[in-house]
Amino acid sequence: MEKTFEPASVEARIAGSWEEAGAFRAGRPERAGAPPYSIVIPPPNVTGSLHMGHALNNTLQDILCRFERMRGKDVLWQPGMDHAGIATQMVVERQLAERKEPGRREMGREAFVARVWEWKAESGGAIGRQLRRLGASCDWSRERFTMDEGLSRAVRKVFVQLFRDGLIYKDKRLVNWDPRFQTAISDIEVEQVEVKGHLWHLRYPVADEPGRFITVATTRPETMLGDVAVAVHPDDERYRDLVGKDVLLPLVGRRIPVVADSYSDPEKGTGAVKITPAHDFNDFEVGKRHGLRLINVLGPEAEVRIAGSEDFLRGATPGPDLDAVLALEGVDRAKARKAVVALLEERELVAAIEPHTHVVPHGDRSGVVIEPWLTDQWYVDVKPLAERALKAVRDERTVFIPKNWEKTFFDWLENIEPWCVSRQLWWGHQIPAWYGPDNHVFVAETEEEAYDAAIRHYGNGDVALTRDADVLDTWFSSGLWPFSTLGWPDETPELARYYPTSTLVTGFDIIFFWVARMMMMGLHVLGEVPFRNVYIHALVRDERGAKMSKSKGNVIDPLDLIDRYGADALRFTLAAMAAQGRDIKLSTQRVEGYRNFATKLWNAARFAEMNGCVRVAGFDPAGASGTLNRWIVSAAGQATAEITKALEEFRFNEAAGAAYRFVWNLFCDWYLELAKPVLQGDEGQEENRLAKEETRATVAWVIDEISKLLHPFMPFITEELWRIKGEGGPAREELLTLSPWPQPVATDGEAAAAEIGWVIELVSAIRSVRSEMNVPAAAQIPLALVAASPVTRERAGRWRETIARLARLSDIDFADVAPAGAVQLIVYGEVAALPLAGIIDLEAERARLTKEADKLAADIARIDAKLGNADFIARAPEEIVEEQHERRAAAEARQRQISAALEQLASLG
Repeated sequence: MEKTFEPASVEARIAGSWEEAGAFRAGRPERAGAPPYSIVIPPPNVTGSLHMGHALNNTLQDILCRFERMRGKDVLWQPGMDHAGIATQMVVERQLAERKEPGRREMGREAFVARVWEWKAESGGAIGRQLRRLGASCDWSRERFTMDEGLSRAVRKVFVQLFRDGLIYKDKRLVNWDPRFQTAISDIEVEQVEVKGHLWHLRYPVADEPGRFITVATTRPETMLGDVAVAVHPDDERYRDLVGKDVLLPLVGRRIPVVADSYSDPEKGTGAVKITPAHDFNDFEVGKRHGLRLINVLGPEAEVRIAGSEDFLRGATPGPDLDAVLALEGVDRAKARKAVVALLEERELVAAIEPHTHVVPHGDRSGVVIEPWLTDQWYVDVKPLAERALKAVRDERTVFIPKNWEKTFFDWLENIEPWCVSRQLWWGHQIPAWYGPDNHVFVAETEEEAYDAAIRHYGNGDVALTRDADVLDTWFSSGLWPFSTLGWPDETPELARYYPTSTLVTGFDIIFFWVARMMMMGLHVLGEVPFRNVYIHALVRDERGAKMSKSKGNVIDPLDLIDRYGADALRFTLAAMAAQGRDIKLSTQRVEGYRNFATKLWNAARFAEMNGCVRVAGFDPAGASGTLNRWIVSAAGQATAEITKALEEFRFNEAAGAAYRFVWNLFCDWYLELAKPVLQGDEGQEENRLAKEETRATVAWVIDEISKLLHPFMPFITEELWRIKGEGGPAREELLTLSPWPQPVATDGEAAAAEIGWVIELVSAIRSVRSEMNVPAAAQIPLALVAASPVTRERAGRWRETIARLARLSDIDFADVAPAGAVQLIVYGEVAALPLAGIIDLEAERARLTKEADKLAADIARIDAKLGNADFIARAPEEIVEEQHERRAAAEARQRQISAALEQLASLG
């Protein structure tokens, strides 16, 4: 073996061996009769690159897939990418601008889409290569793309089916409108940004009551041109007599009613709010409740658009004020705001202007303010679909892990609104709808079918049809992902075998946007849930618990960590910290620590190699006779059972923790240390030779078991160890990744566990006292076993030299009573006494520990003062408050240790 494990020189070679062997292909012939296990990857955007969320998500999926593959199942981990409509279109448009080439509108749709396909072929999909670097064991031969022809056919078929089922329709409603890209966008593409703005208090004259006004407060005075009412709370005494009366809309002169609605909050602003249903989602709902008009006063680029609008002009009062408003035609909303405020100020209709910090929606890619905009769009009536999805989860046909995420799923689906599925983009699945001369719509899977329907409708063959220019929301196609990737609408063998899929691993932020839509689509189209389990993982935050963001400068690049520490170290870190329902606080130091874990394993394997530990054909660990060997075989079985159960229950951190404890603590720190005298001892006597042979075979067997247990977490180093340890012994039949998962060995290990446990606890207790009492490292101390039982005397006799070496003892003796000036340790219910009088300065140690205890008490008092300060709790970021709680818990734990040490010192006199 090389002196050190170098991930950079090994990972690509190992990945190549998996690829060459087709190790991750679903449907391998030897697994034809095996139970299937399938996962569909949450398809990353074709424009994306690996970030820490991807690293966590795909590490957890890979752990499950490698685990189930080793358990003998026929595993399909379905990879692929999403075409990411708006993100991809933006990338290509930006590229055109940088190269000073014609823009998409100058190019035309066909040429632009062709250019996007060119970009996808050349530059898209880098994240696929990055996932391979992470070690993702997908069946890469089956990689899919949401714009592949097969998947596009599925999209068209489902759209037509939903239309014919009466669940897809066109309607004029409010949407999140991105004025830069001039398209509707989904809620998940909207970023809420806190901005410092103003709150304008505007005076609206009460109709037929000269000199009386009602004052409304608004952050958007420019949209007042589209006001159709003023709302007040039904219980607000200030305005009760105005309900049912009209006010005059300033500048426009339109009479608009005062309505009573609980949406108006008497505690906010003036308690009266302007209602503009065409430019505010809440106002839209108020408008529906009161049967109010919808007046759109902005255009697609968020410019004033009122000239010639019958809706706007109906009821307006001609005159200079209206002329001044009409002169704003084509003016951008920001400039229009200033102009409208200026006009109102001239007429003394601005009562006050206050500084006001509030949250404003922005496009997450365009960066511009999103406009709630009234426009014609295609919608899916998802209420009936949601009811089936809700029932499926309540009936536990699909189970959420952790279970508390079901509430989020229920809350969203119980209050679901129609889903806007059309986007005003060119890159994506163009809506399969064609319009006739009279605007009659023909929805069909192909243009030929649309023409056939048009001929039947119009009664002649000379019909000109125009296709709908919009494309579908990318969530529409990704909602079909679990079955479209398996070949539907064809009845493929893959669909029959792998659907429903076994598990979905995803983040909580897309439970509604993706998980719910896959549930609804799968149940409606195939009559079955798309997955049996949904594992929801948390966020990866920085080491202080803050959300990673470029603006904060705290983003950790997983590829950088892979370059520095190897993929195994990053993967194990993420798994070890992936406790259910708890965010991961990631630090580079943690990854470095688990790189050291890999190094520890490598060094243990090198130690085994240097001591002649090689695999022995026919070796039966259950037949081990040595106490130490029976103990480690039993411990390996316990670790196997614990890791298996934890992975079955999606408790990744507990599985990783069990593996870590077994490998580092039990195998490396104790078993190999305790085995050294045997491995490095004299073989002269037959008894010694046989003990050495058995121990060598046991060491090699345990390293193989460790390689298997760690493989789902750390696939590269374990596959390399499997290859190396296959040399010099019986030939390996297959790669580790295709080898069977270990099974606990049936062995009577209780007596061995008790004996080795006694040795470990005794040595650990002595080491702890030495460390706490500041005993010099070179000091050799005698140990007295007080009133020892016959069993303890036998154990001490067998392990005397080993205990003395590991605990740095000068001697081990037996006594009826503890010697004076000795620290007394309770080990397995009996007393072990460690005389320290004359070894340490009792007063100096007492002073040192007392000083540390005082400092800890002061630290705790300072933390308590902070946590008891309501202003600190209100203003400090969540991660800072959590950090204070953690520091306090650590200080309290150390306090308990010091208290115990001081009690021990007190007993010494």
